[in-house]
Amino acid sequence: MKVIELDMYQATAVAAIVLLLGRVLVNKISVLRRYCIPAPVVGGFIYAIIHTILRGMGILEIAADMTLKNVFMVAFFCSVGYTASFKMLKKGGIQTVIFLALAAVMVVFQNILGAGLASVFNLDPRLGLATGSIPMIGGHGTAGSFGPLLEDLGVPSASVVAIASATYGLVAGCVIGGPIATSKIRKFHLGSEAKLENTTQVVEKDETGAIDSAKILDGLLYLIVAIGAGTIVSLFLGKLMTFPFYIGAMLVGAIIRNVMDVQNKEIPMEEISTLGGASLSVFLGLAMIDMKLWQLAELAVPMVVMLLAQTVLMFFYANFVVFNVLGRSYDAAVMTSGFCGFGMGATPNAMANMQAITTQFGPSPTAYMVVPLVGSLFIDFVNASILTGFIGILG
Repeated sequence: MKVIELDMYQATAVAAIVLLLGRVLVNKISVLRRYCIPAPVVGGFIYAIIHTILRGMGILEIAADMTLKNVFMVAFFCSVGYTASFKMLKKGGIQTVIFLALAAVMVVFQNILGAGLASVFNLDPRLGLATGSIPMIGGHGTAGSFGPLLEDLGVPSASVVAIASATYGLVAGCVIGGPIATSKIRKFHLGSEAKLENTTQVVEKDETGAIDSAKILDGLLYLIVAIGAGTIVSLFLGKLMTFPFYIGAMLVGAIIRNVMDVQNKEIPMEEISTLGGASLSVFLGLAMIDMKLWQLAELAVPMVVMLLAQTVLMFFYANFVVFNVLGRSYDAAVMTSGFCGFGMGATPNAMANMQAITTQFGPSPTAYMVVPLVGSLFIDFVNASILTGFIGILG
C-alpha cells in the first residue's frame, strides 16, 4: 500500500481545503446549519471517510505532519484565557455564578460517568473522559486538544473517540433541549415577563461590533506574548502534575486580562477572539484530517452505550436540577434549554435552542445574558481545569 507523507505546510493546506469544503456544504445543507455542525467537522468527516475507504482497500494511506496543529491549538486556548474576566462574571449577577456552578458540577458528573462506564467495558478509564466533558461541555475544540494529550499518555484512539462524541453531542443537545423547556413552560404555565419589543435581543447579543483592522496586530501581539510566557508557566506546572501544554498560555492570558480590567485599561478583545476563532477552525481542520476512523471499529458498542448514558444524564440533570436551582421560572426554562445545548455541544447550539423557545413563548433577556457569558467565556476555562485533575487522578 502506498503511503503519502505530508509536511506541516502541506497538511495545513489540506486542512484549509477541508475547511472550505465544509463551509460550502454547511451553506447548502440546512440540517447542518440547524444543528450548528462546524464546517471543519463536516469537511473533515468526508476526508476521514474517503481516507478510511482507500486504506481499507489497500490503495493509499496518508500521513501528515501535525506540528502546526499544536500552534493553532495553543493560540485558540490562549484567546479563551483572555475571555476569563472576573469583572464580567460579577457584572452578570448571581444567576451567572449559579449557572456556571451548575455547569462545573455537570463537568464532574460527565467525567465520572464516562470513566466509570469505560471501566465496566474493561477500557482505560481515561478513554471514558473522551466521551465525558471533553467532547460534551468542551465541544470539538477541547476534543481536538485533549484527545492527542490522552494518546500521548498511552490512551489509544482517544482523539477519534472525542471528535466523534463531540459531533454526536451537537445533535443530541439540540434534540433534548427544546422538549425539556417546552414541557416545563406548559406544565407550570410559565410566561415571559419581558416586553415584546425585547424580542430583537437574539443570538447577536454576545457580539460587540465590527473589528478595527488597526488592532489586529495588537491582538496578535497579546496572543504571542501570553503564549511565550505561558511556556514557562507550563514548564513549572508540569513539575506538579500532568497539564495540557496550552494551559500556561491560557492562564497567562487570563492574568493579563484581569490585571488590565483592574486598571480599567482596554485590550483588543474583539481582535483576540477573532484570531482565536480562526485558529480554532484551522486547528480543527488539522485534527480532522489526522482522525483515523478505522480505530472506532472495536469501540463501537462501548461508545454507543457511553454516549446514550451521557444523553440520559443530561436529560435528568437539566430536567430535575438545572431548572429547579435556577428558580422554576420562564427564564429558568429557557436557560435550561441553553444548558442542554452547550452542555452537550457548543454555545451556538445553546443559542439556537433558546431562540426556538423564545420565538414561540416570548423573550428572555436574562437567559440571553447568562448563557452566552458562561458558555462563551468561562466554561472552557473551568472544564480544562477540572479535566486536568481527572487525568491526574486516573493516570
